[in-house]
Amino acid sequence: MTEGIPPPDAHPPDGIPHAVAVPKPRWAISLVWIIPIVAAVLGGWLALHYLLSKGPTITIHFENAQGVEAGKTKVRYKDVDIGTVTEIAIAKDRSHVIVTAEIEKRAENLIVEDTRFWVVRPRITYTGVSGLGTLFSGAYIGVDAGRSAKQQTSFAGLDKPPAVTSDSRGRLFMLHAEDVGSLYIGAPVYFRRVAVGQVTGYTIDDDGRGVTLDIFIDAPNDRFVTSNVRFWHASGIDATLQASGLRLNTESLLSILVGGIAFEPLPDVPAGDAAKAGTAFTLYSDKAAAFKHTGAKVHTYLLYFKESLRGLAPGAPVDFHGIAIGEVKNISVEYDREGKTLRFPVQIDVYPDTIMPRIRGNAPQLDTEGPPRVLLDEMVSHGLRAQLKSANLLTGQLYVSLDFFPHASKAAIDWKASPPVLPTATESLEDIQETLRSIAAKLDKVPIEAIGTDLHHTLKSLDATMRSADHVMKQIDQSLVPEVRGTLEEARKSLGDVNRLLSPDAPAQQDLRDTVREAGRAARSLRELADYLSRHPEALIRGKKEGE
Repeated sequence: MTEGIPPPDAHPPDGIPHAVAVPKPRWAISLVWIIPIVAAVLGGWLALHYLLSKGPTITIHFENAQGVEAGKTKVRYKDVDIGTVTEIAIAKDRSHVIVTAEIEKRAENLIVEDTRFWVVRPRITYTGVSGLGTLFSGAYIGVDAGRSAKQQTSFAGLDKPPAVTSDSRGRLFMLHAEDVGSLYIGAPVYFRRVAVGQVTGYTIDDDGRGVTLDIFIDAPNDRFVTSNVRFWHASGIDATLQASGLRLNTESLLSILVGGIAFEPLPDVPAGDAAKAGTAFTLYSDKAAAFKHTGAKVHTYLLYFKESLRGLAPGAPVDFHGIAIGEVKNISVEYDREGKTLRFPVQIDVYPDTIMPRIRGNAPQLDTEGPPRVLLDEMVSHGLRAQLKSANLLTGQLYVSLDFFPHASKAAIDWKASPPVLPTATESLEDIQETLRSIAAKLDKVPIEAIGTDLHHTLKSLDATMRSADHVMKQIDQSLVPEVRGTLEEARKSLGDVNRLLSPDAPAQQDLRDTVREAGRAARSLRELADYLSRHPEALIRGKKEGE
């Protein structure tokens, strides 16, 4: 108890109560401060709610800000607004502009490192017109959400919309080619003349010797891209002259104008397994070039021809009985030390997978891993030879033909050489040319000028002879013809006399008829006499009896 302070229940002696001191609370709050405090708490809660609900602020770098306005241009994903452009500034180096945009909290998961942004505005491309809706609503920034889990706030904007978005169903593949040709980003890819994909990009190879194209094949058509497909440029028109006439082959009118890519599986070959995404293929210049290389296995041989190789070039076909089984790889020059002459080897590549699917019947299975020596040796012994033949008489192009020549001289394959050397035969056209050259050489020895001079003299003599003959004929006509005419006149008169003599009413004819009748009667009398004597021969002695 505090000293000097009576307890509360104590009563003073005089009965008069005393005041008791009550201690003041330390944190006494006046009512006047309640409203500011509540306002401050509410403001803090609102500020905290705003900070918690505010999405990220990002910057996008574009080459220019065409169609973009601060405070108006929206950021859209699948045509849904997810943000607004708040500021546009020029970079310090003046090479581009920096667009600042605030993204809503609900779209925060879309802003990752592989997300792509571009300005959607009206565009006219080879494949059509896009962005027409922005003519009325204004340009906006399109978004292609990435699949990464790493957040990012600074992005490089695209100049053009991406050909394929990240949510597209299908697979990406790569094509290696010597050049792009007429292809462009968005160029169609055809399978059996049906558009199934498009080109998404291309880059020049590091060594500068070619380009790599990225293509996207839409699902479910991506299942047709197998290990045994071939890709080729489908630009323009492919004209082929066949036995049935001129054949024009093209994928579509669009491919004729702006180009495209086509692919198909190899004929007479199993389709193979579906190719994985990212698989690289070769892009050939045309369909014929694509189907030349029908197998991964290659057998290389050397050929030595005696005739000129003019018209033969790398890439020329090698056929066996009209079936293309390879191509000419290169043509070079080498020096033969033994013969001290120059030789021109032709190296050819043969693809055994081309001929294997065509073998029928009970033919043995050939080993395509290495050259089939036994079979080739037997074929060469039966006259298999390589020969140069003309592919086009107008252009003079040549190709290599493998065929059988039963009357060819004996030869064998040089298996010791690398690559092996196949025997060759001279082209029949070359023999004809050699014969023509021989005839021309013989014709050169003929004295054509002397023959011409003698012929000229002979013609002069003949002309003089003809003139003499003409003079003689004129003389004959002048002297002999009148006499002949008189003779003919006399002959005509004699014939007239004969005609009158032989006429039916002529006297001579009448006398002749009387004579003929008398002769007839005499002949009948003789017949009767002979008949009587044959019956009565005794009448020759006794005479005719009286009364007979």
